[in-house]
This record gives sequence, C-alpha cells and structure tokens, in this order.
Amino acid sequence: MSLVTVNEQCIKCGLCINECPVYVLKMGEKGPEEVENAHCVACGHCVAICPKSAIDNAKSPLALQVDAHEFPKLNPQQAEHFLRSRRSIRTYQDKPVPRELLTKLANIARLAPTAANSQGISYVIVENKQLIEKAIENTIEMIENSPVRHILEAAVVGYREQGIDSVFRGAPNLIIAIADKNSPYARNNAISCLTYLELFAPSLGLGTCWAGIFEYVAAVENSPLPALFNIPEDKIIAGAVMVGYPKYSYKRLVDRQPLDVTYIN
Repeated sequence: MSLVTVNEQCIKCGLCINECPVYVLKMGEKGPEEVENAHCVACGHCVAICPKSAIDNAKSPLALQVDAHEFPKLNPQQAEHFLRSRRSIRTYQDKPVPRELLTKLANIARLAPTAANSQGISYVIVENKQLIEKAIENTIEMIENSPVRHILEAAVVGYREQGIDSVFRGAPNLIIAIADKNSPYARNNAISCLTYLELFAPSLGLGTCWAGIFEYVAAVENSPLPALFNIPEDKIIAGAVMVGYPKYSYKRLVDRQPLDVTYIN
C-alpha cells in the first residue's frame, strides 16, 4: 500500500524529493511517488515543505500538521531569554499538578527530535504521593548497599537523619520516560524528549528537575524501581524528571562558564 498520495495542486517542484532524508521519493508522471522498497521514517518533511499542500503521507498526515505561518517566530533576544529562563527546580509547593497539565508536558515531549525519527519513548506519569515516597525509600536503600555510596553519602545521611529528600526534592509528581530495552537510541531520545518537556514547563507555571539519583538506581541490576512503577520487562527507564509548582521565583538569569570554542577553517 502506497504511503504517499498527490493531488492536482502538485507543480512538480521537486522540493519534497530534494528534502527527503532517506530518499524515499522520485518524480513520476503525476508528481512525486515512492521508490520501490524504500523505508519512510515518517519525518514529515515532504508534507511540511510542499508549497501547495499537494502531497500527503500516511505516516505523517497533512491533517495533523500545523501551519507554521500562523505563529510569529521569536527574535534572537526573546529566544535566548526563553532558553535561559529554564531552571532546575529543587524546592516545590506542597500541591499536586493537575493531570491536564502533566498530560500537556508529555504531549510536548513526544514532539521532540529523535535519532532517525525513531521516537519510541512512552511515559509513566506518577501522581501517587505514597508511591513516590516508596521510591525514595527504595532508592536510599539501594544506595546504602552500593559501591558508590561514598559519592551519594550526603543523600543517605540527609534522608536518614533529617528526613531530607534528595531524590525527588519534595516534588509532588514524577514523569518517567521508558523505551525498548534493546533500543540503541533509548537514552539519547529520552534526553531530547524530556528537555522539550523541561523547556515547556515554565509556560504552564511549573518547574522540573532531572531525577538523576533515581535514574542511576533504576538502572542498577535487580533494582526494585522498574517493578515498583510497573515498567514492562522489555522496557527500561531511560530518563525521569520531577515536576511541581516552584516554591520560589528567580529574579535573574544565571550565567554559565565562559564560552570555550575552537574553530577549524
């Protein structure tokens, strides 16, 4: 069954053919058509670039694409401010995030670029506070018996002696990215998707932070964490972020280390 259909608006400009990253298309009598035995990666470039809306692709339908001209682009200063405004939030208000907003975060995450457009990331959204607390306890227990305990000793001592949560920082919600266990792209794809999520979160009044300690323990052999969150055996936890309403607001944009770049001419 052909993935590509072309209507009478096609002017045979060839843009879709030139832009296809996997060379799926060739020019036929009535316009672009598929090359035999080619493998479309569903990037949607062919549909997105057409000046006449003349081509459709079953893997990336025209009906699901959005007219890019409907939205103004940020100027460079606005874009820099937007990117620099993202902060890793480690203090949260004691209130849960509505499911509607958590779903919006995951929906933005799925739009992120992935290796070879493989996508393959799905999400577990944790709303159960008791489950999060159980995950903290399991994480600390695993660290206590880990050969790298000395690196995370402060997290153990803080939790055991003062009740300080260094795992999820008191966040009311957790979003876990999962992927096929055998995917070579799992971690990189998860990083891309969760970065989109993090950048979008402030527009909803939310804060996020990567749950690095949790990720480390979840990846340890025989870790109880995947089972705790009902992760299928053929999947892995590829990334996780805590989510909540920030307790405080930041008044300034923090700088980073000076730019270190080498040009090769």
